[in-house]
Parts: sequence; C-alpha cells; structure tokens
Amino acid sequence: MSTYVTANPTTGVTDREFPGLADNEIDGLAARSLEAFESWRRTQVAERAAILSRTADLYEQRADELASTITTEMGKPAKEAAGEVQLAADIYRWYADHGPDLLVSEELDPQGAESSIVQTAPIGPLLGVMPWNYPYYQVARFAAPNLLAGNTIVLKHASICAASSALMAEILHDAGVPQDVYANVYASSDQVAELLAHPAIRGVSLTGSEGAGAAVAKVAAENLKKSVLELGGSDPFILLDSADMARTTTIAARARLSNAGQACNSPKRFIVLDELYDDFVQGLVEKFEATTVGDPGDSSTRMGPLSSISARDTVADQVKTAVDQGATLRTGGAALDRDGAFFQPTVLTDITPDMDAYAEEIFGPVAMVYKVSSADEAVALANDVEFGLSGSVWSTDTAKAEEVADRLEVGMAYVNEHGTTLPGLPFGGVKRSGYGRELGRWGLGEFVNTKLRRTAAK
Repeated sequence: MSTYVTANPTTGVTDREFPGLADNEIDGLAARSLEAFESWRRTQVAERAAILSRTADLYEQRADELASTITTEMGKPAKEAAGEVQLAADIYRWYADHGPDLLVSEELDPQGAESSIVQTAPIGPLLGVMPWNYPYYQVARFAAPNLLAGNTIVLKHASICAASSALMAEILHDAGVPQDVYANVYASSDQVAELLAHPAIRGVSLTGSEGAGAAVAKVAAENLKKSVLELGGSDPFILLDSADMARTTTIAARARLSNAGQACNSPKRFIVLDELYDDFVQGLVEKFEATTVGDPGDSSTRMGPLSSISARDTVADQVKTAVDQGATLRTGGAALDRDGAFFQPTVLTDITPDMDAYAEEIFGPVAMVYKVSSADEAVALANDVEFGLSGSVWSTDTAKAEEVADRLEVGMAYVNEHGTTLPGLPFGGVKRSGYGRELGRWGLGEFVNTKLRRTAAK
C-alpha cells in the first residue's frame, strides 16, 4: 500500500498523509466500476448533462476552497489557482450544454439499405492517470466528456494532489454522480498497471511524463486497451517582427513563468530573428528579474514555488548542465535561499544541438532563447525536437505568420497568442508529445463505440 503525502512546497513541510489503495481492493474496485457502468450507460443523456451542469455550479460555489487547496498543495499562485477552478467549471458546463448534441445518432446515406445509422455508445470503465501541475483542469477535460458519454471512471491523481483529488470526487458525487461511477483512488504505479490489465477496465488516459506514458501505453497495448497520452513539450515561440518589443517580452515572460513554468504547453524555446534578438533578450531578462517570486497565497506574488523540492532540484541540475556544456546564463539559474521549492526565473542563450538542454524539456521557470536569420531557419529549429505539442508565431503580418504556423510539426499552432485552452478547442500533440485529443467534440470521441446500425431494404 502506497501513502500519498501532501507537502507544502512554499514551506517544505509535510501537510497531510493519505493511506493508499490496498492491493486486495483492486478487483473489487474494478468490478464495482463495471457494475456501475451498466446503470450509468442507461441514464438519460439529459440527466448526465444536468449532473455536469451542477458540477460546474459547485466548482464556482466552492471556488475559494478549491483554489486555496492547490495553492497549498502544489504552490499555484492564488490568482492562477482561481483561474484554473473557473476553467474546470467552464469545461463541465461546455459538455453539459453542447455534449448531448454531439451524441445524437447520425443518419448516413442508406447505400442500398432501408437505413444506415451511426450511433455513439460508451465503452465502459476507464482509468485516468493525472498530473499535479493543473490538478482540476486536467481531470475535467478527461472526466467531463467521458461521464457525459456514459463511461465510468477510476481516477488516479498525482501523489501530491491527494487533497484536491478528494475534493473533486466529493463535488462530483454531490452533483449526482454515483459513488462507483467516479472513484478517486490513491494508487501506486504497480497498481495502475494491475488495474489497466483488469478485464473490467476498457481504456486509459494519461497526462504526464514520457516515461509514465510509455509504461502505461505498453500495458494498454499488451491488454488491447485504448490509450490517450498527453506528454511533454518543448514549445517554440517564433518572433518574426514586433511593433512593440516591451509588450512582446511582457507576453513572453508571462507565458513562460505562468505556473512557475510547469506547463507542458508553455513556450520554452524562444526563436528570434537576428535583428530582434538583442532587444528581445534584454527585455526578457528585465521582465524575469522584475517578477515577484514568493508566497503563492500573497496577491502580489507573480510566481510561486515549484511543486516540490525534488522538482526544483531537477530544474537546477538541468540549468547547471546547460551552463557546464557552454550555454550562457543571462539571469537566474539557482534556487532561492529560503525555505520551500523556489527557483529564480532563468534565461539561457547560446544553446547548441550538442547540449542536453537543446532536446530535453525543462519543466520550470527557464527560457531558452535562440537566434536565427530567417523564417525558414526558425521553422527548421522549431521542428528539430522529438516533441510536438504546440507552438506560436508572432508577427504584424498575420498571413506570413499563418504560413509559418502551418509548417510547425505540432498538434496546436497559434498566431499572436500562445497556449490558449478553451473547452471547445482540441488539445493534444504529435511525436513524443503523445496521441489522441481532449476537449471539444474530439475529446468526446476518444472512448466511445462508433457503432453502425444498418437495416436491409425490404
């Protein structure tokens, strides 16, 4: 049995401990999820939608409690935490409002029959494995469409998110989701593999690291289960020109330092044309150095701690390795001399392909800036990594920026914005950033049976 520990990254002090799932509980858990599926799938779609709508209402009514929990649990600044709670509420409400129409059967050209109809049916119990960086948002984008579709869910959250995961389960149950339709479990990695191999479980969605994704995908494949993976990213931010460099660097700094840089779709590589490079680097360094780093519960704080001491130390090691290999440290580069998992906002330049930082994801408040001589060189550099989550192109010439954006090997390409996520937009990547999509109609189509019903002509 594993133990989930909530440690406050602001202080480094353990806050609470939660007992994990016992090994002898796995069979019963899976069986109850399957039994619940048989009744949940027959619940009217309108009733399932009403439950999601009540879930959204409860998120908004309990917003302060939800936000303060993740501020304590993983260090998210209060304003960002409140924004995440609202985004989760918006996702539940979007599926409540729009999802039922997406589940309506589609009548095809009969093609020689009396009728050919495509129905959308749930497939059964699903396993969700979720990360700590956006505790509510990540769960909402998996749970909302699948609960609406009629699937049941066993949810394994990150071990540092025990309190927020319990709150989510409580809210869903209070909204009307039956206990075994959504089960929050404190499971270990080995127990996740055992659950996924269980005949009752029909699929898995994981958001997390490449290593975790590969492990889960292997077990899913061995057991012929559908999997959706949202993994890491090293998103490019391509700057072709700027009418206001101060504004551009403000946007760039805000995007990179949001959530202390702990976002898979955060811009991590800033690719700048040579005539803009010096001004951009200077402006970005100034914005990073002016960022208030401190207690995430303080309204004046712009960046809180990383999620844990170990996460901070990993970033510190990556930055040190980059500098040892020849990268130039423009600012930051070290842990703050205080309790907690705080790290200085950091800017690196002069990174070359033979350095580790060129190819890896740095999951923290670190910006890497590259100089290029043309849009073609920018695209080549942007695509020269194994990740392909998202990327952005910035220019006063929208048509030119769109042409460059169309050449990026990513799942989401933005022009003059970065990382926008909304309930109705698809989210997901290519290459080693994973496969499958969440949100919008695409998220509703991953774990369903697209079933043909054809009736022969009389």
